[in-house]
Amino acid sequence: MLFFSNAVIYAQQPADYVNPFIGTSNYGAAFPGPIAPRGMASISPFNVAGPKNLPLEKDSRWLSNPYVNENTFLTGFSQVNLSGVGCPELGVILLMPTTGNVETDHLKYGSAYSEEVAKTAYYSSKIDKYNVKAEFTASKRVGVSRFTFPKGQSNILLNLGLGLTNEEGAMVQIVSSTEIEGMRSVGSFCYNSPEAAYPVYFAAKFSKPAAKFGVWKKPSKYNGVEAQWMTYNGKTRLMENNTKMVVGDSIGTYFTYHFDKEETVEVKIGVSYVSIENARENLEKETGNKSFDAVYKDTYNEWNQELSKILVEGGSKEEKTVFYTALYHTLIHPNTLNDFNGQYPEIKTGKIGQTAGTRYTVFSLWDTYRNLHQLMSLVYPKQQSDMVKSMLQMYDENGWLPKWELNSTETFTMVGDPASIVIADTYLKGIRDFDVQKAYKAMLKGADQIENNPLRPGLQDYIQKGFVTTKDRGSVSTTQEYNASDYSISLLADALGKKEDYIRFKNRSLSYKKLYDKELKMLHPRTENGSFYEPFDPLSGANFEENIGFIEGNAWQYSFMMPHDIKGLIKLMGGEKNFTNQLQQLFDVKQFDMANEPDIAYPYLFNYVKGEEWRSQELVKKLVKEYFQNKPNGLPGNDDTGTMSAWLVYSMMGIYPIAPGNPIYTITTPMFDKITIQLDSKYYKNKSIVIEREINNDGKIKKIQLDGKDHNSFFITHDDFVNGTALKVIQN
Repeated sequence: MLFFSNAVIYAQQPADYVNPFIGTSNYGAAFPGPIAPRGMASISPFNVAGPKNLPLEKDSRWLSNPYVNENTFLTGFSQVNLSGVGCPELGVILLMPTTGNVETDHLKYGSAYSEEVAKTAYYSSKIDKYNVKAEFTASKRVGVSRFTFPKGQSNILLNLGLGLTNEEGAMVQIVSSTEIEGMRSVGSFCYNSPEAAYPVYFAAKFSKPAAKFGVWKKPSKYNGVEAQWMTYNGKTRLMENNTKMVVGDSIGTYFTYHFDKEETVEVKIGVSYVSIENARENLEKETGNKSFDAVYKDTYNEWNQELSKILVEGGSKEEKTVFYTALYHTLIHPNTLNDFNGQYPEIKTGKIGQTAGTRYTVFSLWDTYRNLHQLMSLVYPKQQSDMVKSMLQMYDENGWLPKWELNSTETFTMVGDPASIVIADTYLKGIRDFDVQKAYKAMLKGADQIENNPLRPGLQDYIQKGFVTTKDRGSVSTTQEYNASDYSISLLADALGKKEDYIRFKNRSLSYKKLYDKELKMLHPRTENGSFYEPFDPLSGANFEENIGFIEGNAWQYSFMMPHDIKGLIKLMGGEKNFTNQLQQLFDVKQFDMANEPDIAYPYLFNYVKGEEWRSQELVKKLVKEYFQNKPNGLPGNDDTGTMSAWLVYSMMGIYPIAPGNPIYTITTPMFDKITIQLDSKYYKNKSIVIEREINNDGKIKKIQLDGKDHNSFFITHDDFVNGTALKVIQN
């Protein structure tokens, strides 16, 4: 007779592989603290303030992240943060546990920290100066903190003066010995749209009543006669037991406790972009009387459910860690803007909107149109549908599709008209539960309206001459971006039976050819009179150097960024051999930049030349191994709200959305034995699609099969892919 133990051996779950420290160095701009999938609230250790953190200190350089892995001086834990962005914003509402007398200067109360732990939905560290253990988790709109204090006097500070944002100004009111409410002004992302600064509201509840509490305020320092009379001039004043509203730039609150043994205090902070009342409702509805551990368990389970939409088998633990952390990073932004009750601030109107689904925000579209939204359409189509609906709500409110929208502020950062690409791509992948006629009308407005068009500067030249001239910033890059958008509009026009528009926009999408310089074999800026701009250095612009024709890149790095017309480019370059040689040279002379968007599809372009596909296979494997690793600097640079991570997810699965707007994937070597993608039955007929690899000597791809039949192409349409059951890649 056999006896079985009642003990259950649990397999490691996808959420267990996530390492939130990946991307917290090398300017990845990720943070290691907890967030729920698409969460509004997030908690990050804040270690970018003060001279002890030089050179990576927020006021001494352009720094867009609240946490840098190498830094050692902690000044609190911010409650709303952005992940993988290139400009400072949010990073406000800082909690900090201390012991002993109350100190309100962050440079004095700040501390070294140790024993860091970061995993899905959880972060903890020891605050060395005070011997306090700080732990954090979060629900969708609520950050939850747990501090374990030693015996003696302990304090919890809420600092509203410190932050990553370029804005200042706050309001706070202590409601009782267990509750605080208030607001912090944020905005001016990338130093743009300062007139559109906006508030983030909060309500905080503490698990234990404070023995003593108060507010601090540090006023500006005056000079002259007035200063002689002001005994408090420039000095911080403490207002004990103050329950009045306090407004200012450098303000905060303190809650003090006297413990005769080790004790824990939990703090829940609900946030909202609508009102304090909504922040409080978010807190109550989402976390209510739940303990820290219960909130953590719920958020962990939600993450695991989302991450389990892609299950990988084979591969090392390191590879799974890199893969699932990348997938985790793609599920942070765009994130939720609406409150629990469905309310959200409308863009530009100042009104409060109401949504039945999710109103998303943080659309870094110049980055994400290239691969992230395609990943959402494949694996999370309901989320992608709500993202498109959010864009159309913005069009209703603002009159334009978004360009780089952040918390209902249009920042107009970067160039191009990328929303059109995302919407067309979504529709053509069969996700059609949105008003496509409204979307098409919005696209045409952006593409055709010459006067007062914030999406497409230089549009008149572009339409009349076929290119943006050097009088406009990044003229070549901008022309290429408009080409990409016009191509997507042409595809949607064709699908909607609008034949004249289809022909018009397809022709417009090919105008990059007018910038092609046969001598250079690259695109070359043209002046207003049509002549090539001289003197011109095709290397100028690398590493974000300002240059005449390109945005965040140079002529080399933009030389193949017309993914919708690679066959036309091959012809323009004089055939497949010339194309292959020029593309290979880009890598050989080290002009490929894995850390920036314009060229991230280039490793896959060899697939367009029969017999050269092996180059793509080798390159992608090499780039994955070199730039994506299980360590803090394990991203090639800024994650760009998940774009670099989406590249990695696709690359490890062995497929890539090579031409944004066009529902097609190109195929390379999968990096796991088996990958199972769960499909949403509302949008796709099959339950799942499996990608498998069969390896002999880990060589070149010998054969590709779809459902057991030979697939004689390194490209596959989205429809064929999702309507199949198994894509098998067989190597020599």
